[in-house]
Amino acid sequence: MMKITHPAYTELAIPGLVHHHDRAASPRPGQWPQRQYQKRRPLYLACASSNSNSSATASSSGITGGDINGRGGGVQLLTETMERSDKCLQRELAERFSLTGDAYDFTGATKPLIQEPLKGFKNVFLVRHGLSSWNEDSRIQGSSDLSILSEKGVLQALKCKAALQNLKFDQCFASPISRAKSMAELIWDGRNEHLVFSDSLKEAHLHFLEGMRNEDAKMQYPEIYRAWREDPANFCIEGVYPVVDLWDRAVQAWREILSAEGQRILVVTHKSILRAMVCTALGMGPKRFRAVDINNGGICSFKINEKGEPLLYGLNMTAHLYVDSFRY
Repeated sequence: MMKITHPAYTELAIPGLVHHHDRAASPRPGQWPQRQYQKRRPLYLACASSNSNSSATASSSGITGGDINGRGGGVQLLTETMERSDKCLQRELAERFSLTGDAYDFTGATKPLIQEPLKGFKNVFLVRHGLSSWNEDSRIQGSSDLSILSEKGVLQALKCKAALQNLKFDQCFASPISRAKSMAELIWDGRNEHLVFSDSLKEAHLHFLEGMRNEDAKMQYPEIYRAWREDPANFCIEGVYPVVDLWDRAVQAWREILSAEGQRILVVTHKSILRAMVCTALGMGPKRFRAVDINNGGICSFKINEKGEPLLYGLNMTAHLYVDSFRY
């Protein structure tokens, strides 16, 4: 299990994954920007040369003991001084560029998700529930409460719990529908912070399609099924536009989550509402519903600035589900 430094100033325990914001991705000795080093190197050399001459004089006068004297002593001291100088430069650059490639400022990149300004930055982690019984049977789930976490889904929940174990969350929001509810309870087990079940995080209501196998729905209701798969913005069933309704609930969910106390929030819910939340955060409408995908147990992360503007840091992260080439 490898700990990585997440870009939202967090640590995820994900096996085999080194994020581009990990310390390992920072410049290492010998990899520092050559322009900065070459510009300052003469100053270091002058300093080292001065120190070596002073040491040689002191040694010949009997002020210091040992064999650091003459030319050999100057070379040794020069080398030591250069090593110290390199380390000073490395520390300076590490402080200035500690998050290589990090977004310095994303103000104005997206529209605020909330009207009132926040007290500070927030980090929001979105998790899709693990594999369910109806996922395995290729059934349309929607808002049905009859689909439950499968045995594999439980294992995925435990993998998510392990991946998030090093993060201190202030609270968790989850869908009250059984498969997401069970997922949240498994991940949240052992924590004392609030676990809130919100109707705004429920999955899309797909009416009579719920419970049908995809292949059966495609054969029995070809036009409705085609719209669901290919034209989500105009998908209508029993006079209702489920995907359009998802967008309204996604906006409501974001407001509820960002109004909550705390800096780091966990959200556990379903794929369709997660798609809507990601798209609304990035300014995309219902037509782009299928432009985003989140696997069972996948994790997305957002950083929200004081203005309520979101920055997507991670989309559908699933490395924690892979161990020794085996996918949970």
